[in-house]
Amino acid sequence: MFTHLLVPLDGSELAEIALPMAQAVAKRFGSKVTLVRAVHLPPYIGDGLDFTDLYTNLDQTMQQEAREYLEQKQKALETAGVAVNYHLVVGEPPADAILLAADELGADAIVMSTHGRSGMMRWVFGSVADRVLQRARVPILLSRVMPPAIQESQIPAIEDLADLRSHEGPESVLENGR
Repeated sequence: MFTHLLVPLDGSELAEIALPMAQAVAKRFGSKVTLVRAVHLPPYIGDGLDFTDLYTNLDQTMQQEAREYLEQKQKALETAGVAVNYHLVVGEPPADAILLAADELGADAIVMSTHGRSGMMRWVFGSVADRVLQRARVPILLSRVMPPAIQESQIPAIEDLADLRSHEGPESVLENGR
């Protein structure tokens, strides 16, 4: 069913909430996992001053930090017995990077978390998860950020994911905690 899972990470603890679910699904179905991260600087528009070198160095530093981060997460999943690699997408906004990586790498599911923004913060920053949900061509397992008051015992067991075998297409969404 799920042979190749794509797990987008942005370096935040909130994004990492998807890792245990991805690990559980990968072990259950024998899936390989690809961790993906976007490195995207907004276009530089100069005002007569030349910051090209600074901008280039910042981009290279961000790419190196992203690689080191993904390698760390890769090692942790490998230690847990999961076949995993990583992919860095440079120059694309996060939602576009996730969708491009899913297509290019042949992922058959995306496992990601929401960041739990609402109200003005959601309006200002948007929602990468929403954009991916709207445009993905593969199923998405979406783990939403839960308030600390919710106990782990309220999260569905991995065995409950077996019901996903009968669902096909991008409209198949499992929200962790519902």
